[in-house]
This record gives sequence, C-alpha cells and structure tokens, in this order.
Amino acid sequence: MSDPLYLAAAVAVMALVTAGLRFAPFLLLGGRRTPRLVVYLGKVFPSATVGMLVVYGLKGISFSAAGGFVPQLLAGAVVVISYVWKRNSLVSIVGGTAVYMVLVQTVF
Repeated sequence: MSDPLYLAAAVAVMALVTAGLRFAPFLLLGGRRTPRLVVYLGKVFPSATVGMLVVYGLKGISFSAAGGFVPQLLAGAVVVISYVWKRNSLVSIVGGTAVYMVLVQTVF
C-alpha cells in the first residue's frame, strides 16, 4: 500500500484531474461570454454552501445539557460577530474554531 511508485502515480492522477477541472471552463468556453446560468450559479452557490454548512454543523445539537449546545452557539456567534466586524472569513473561521475548542476542552 505504501509503494513509492503507487503513491507517486496516485498523486500524479489527482494533480491531473484537479488541473483538468480547473482548466475545463476555459477550454470549453474559450473566449466566449460566460453563460448567464454560470454567472447566476456563481452568485448563489456561496450563500447556499454556507447555509448547508451551518445546518450540518448545528444538526447534532442536544439541548439536554449545556455542554451540548453552548459551545456550538457561542462559537457560531463569534464567527458571525467577527465577520460583521472585520469582514474577513479566515479570521472568523479561526476565531470561531478557537473559541469552540477552548470551550469544549476546558469549560464543558
């Protein structure tokens, strides 16, 4: 399973597929104008993805004990507040993750 040739081939295949997916729109569309559907999906997908992540992240909350919901809700609040304040996704995600981990590991 850890044969170096096998691992190199697997990495090469993954790199080719990734590059192919990145270059596909340019190869398929050429110099033409971007279709309206693609522009619409580019506007809608980020919000839909964030919504799905929120639902997925909060679906397992248990309100039977404080440790089951307080860390998640506080971390979520930190993410929202820090994003509104700084408008920086990376700062918001790292801050929310740090708050969640500190709460889970030390408080609850």
